[in-house]
Amino acid sequence: MKISKILLPLIVAGPSILMAQVDIEALPTKNSTLQIPVYEQLYKVRVWRDMDLKEKQNKGFFARGNEISRVIVDGIRSGEISRIYENDSLSDKSVKTKIQFFQSFEMKPAVVYEAWDASKSYIATDRVKYKGVDYEATADNSGLAAPDDPTVKDYWQVTNAGQAMTFQPADIYKLQVVEDIIFDKRRSRLYYDVIAIQMMAWDENGGAFKPLGWIKYSDLEKLWRAHPEKAIWFNRQNTAQNRNFADAFLLRLFHASIYKVENPDDMDLSSVYSNYNESVMAREWEEMKLMEKEHNLWEY
Repeated sequence: MKISKILLPLIVAGPSILMAQVDIEALPTKNSTLQIPVYEQLYKVRVWRDMDLKEKQNKGFFARGNEISRVIVDGIRSGEISRIYENDSLSDKSVKTKIQFFQSFEMKPAVVYEAWDASKSYIATDRVKYKGVDYEATADNSGLAAPDDPTVKDYWQVTNAGQAMTFQPADIYKLQVVEDIIFDKRRSRLYYDVIAIQMMAWDENGGAFKPLGWIKYSDLEKLWRAHPEKAIWFNRQNTAQNRNFADAFLLRLFHASIYKVENPDDMDLSSVYSNYNESVMAREWEEMKLMEKEHNLWEY
């Protein structure tokens, strides 16, 4: 009886202990969209791509009024996309707030003018802030009343000169895409599992592209599916066959050149090849190597 009393709790607890064990091989890659278990992945490599939305093949994603960048920014403003990340690790430590995102969205920060001072003399083109409004002096008006006083309306005018300049959708014409290329050995098929996308805005002041933050592709796909009237990939050959952005990515209706393949040193191709011409050729070479790898896997 004593032995049975000891064994009975172990027998009852046994299944729950076994259930608590997690089979890592049965889990998909972190942040995966396609959710392919690891044990079904015969081959996997992560690549990073540059997608120029002004390129002819990508113009369907950048139709005027329905730019993919405009749809994404609207989704962030509405709160439908709530998590933006500083880097492609997509870790909780790298999350940016909505306020931080729109601060980085500024091309030029707002100018804060000094408050109007009744004891100070002002001349034409001087700017001041009064009751939350920016004013510019149009003439020398030493000793006159406040800018909103109707008796001095010929001496002050409201100005927008100091307002912040933000990137417009037309300025955000580059996307960076990180994806896993996976060969599923059960289905005997190659899959492109997009993990995240980053918007890049052209900064005229800095003369370079400015990164705005990474967004999980699963969040973007949900946004695009929820707004089929806006998230439209424009088919220039036949508008009856326009597609949702999510479908266009699934069908690979874009061109994006590889700029990095995962490696121990985490170096992109431009760092590996110091010569610009060599780095450009290396991008095409990496694409050819991936195609050859797929061919060889079919032979496997």
